[in-house]
Amino acid sequence: MRFSAEPPAPTQPAPVNGTAILLCNLGTPDAPTASAVRRYLAQFLSDPRVVEIPKALWWLILHGIILRVRPAKSAAKYATVWMPEGSPLKVWTQKQARLLAGYLGERGHPVPVAYAMRYGTPAIGRELDALKAAGATRILVLPLYPQYCAATTASVNDAIYQWALKVRALPELRFVNRYHDDPAYIAALAKRVSDHWMSHGRPDKLVMSFHGMPRRTRDLGDPYQGECLETGRLLAQRLDLKDGQWAVTFQSRFGKAEWLQPYTEPTLVALAKQGVKRVDVMCPGFTADCLETLEEIAQEAREAFLHAGGAEFNYIPCLNDQHEWIAALTGIATRHMQGW
Repeated sequence: MRFSAEPPAPTQPAPVNGTAILLCNLGTPDAPTASAVRRYLAQFLSDPRVVEIPKALWWLILHGIILRVRPAKSAAKYATVWMPEGSPLKVWTQKQARLLAGYLGERGHPVPVAYAMRYGTPAIGRELDALKAAGATRILVLPLYPQYCAATTASVNDAIYQWALKVRALPELRFVNRYHDDPAYIAALAKRVSDHWMSHGRPDKLVMSFHGMPRRTRDLGDPYQGECLETGRLLAQRLDLKDGQWAVTFQSRFGKAEWLQPYTEPTLVALAKQGVKRVDVMCPGFTADCLETLEEIAQEAREAFLHAGGAEFNYIPCLNDQHEWIAALTGIATRHMQGW
């Protein structure tokens, strides 16, 4: 049978609020081990939204080289940031879901909130099944990506559609595609920075590092770079920063193709060589700390800056469970649930 079996439909709909929210994040290995990382990378890097290379060629590269070499190296990196409760990304995403449900309840919206990962666990399909079994007839899909990108936001939507292909009695679905310029999101980022500055003073330069994407995706029409630049501009404006006091960069390059520029680590090295002594680095596109922020930025980028002659490097944590961020997320969810 192509479609999953459903419980017998009631003759009278139950008078309940059937609205639910599914928070979606990228994903993480289940453990900081080579085998767990291999499973995760195999799923992540097999997504055609993530790697736009002819399937047959990419399969040979992925299974013949990458999955043989990269898992052990990545596992060692994950081990340096792993928390007692588990992967930082999973820990913070789970807390965000729980807090969002509480904030919505305080505003008079007792809506269940689940979380899922696009790759790894908990899987999107499993969480949708659970929400539906619990009585959800309307589901708001809220990715934790402020800036729209086909490789992230659209990929979440793909997973929802794939699940829907097998469901007989579909719930109503709404999707949040972006909130890169949401005033409350910008205000939460600004509060994170200003709180850090109150404790540590101001840097010579604030660097806002976003996850990179191949330049080709921009040339094909992906709006991601523009939305990152707009977030950076709005945040700098909110912090009353002048030109030269801040910069937007892109991290996490992979492969030999040209990616969105300027690149984060080379920019930090150049700043140090130019005589910039202190930089503060934040990652506005990541709403939860993860490998890319805690290891790539707070460890690797820090070492590169200091080795090049810089004197002080401060990493400003992601929004995580910050009150202003959860309040912003509550506002975004509430707006998108209007009429439900």
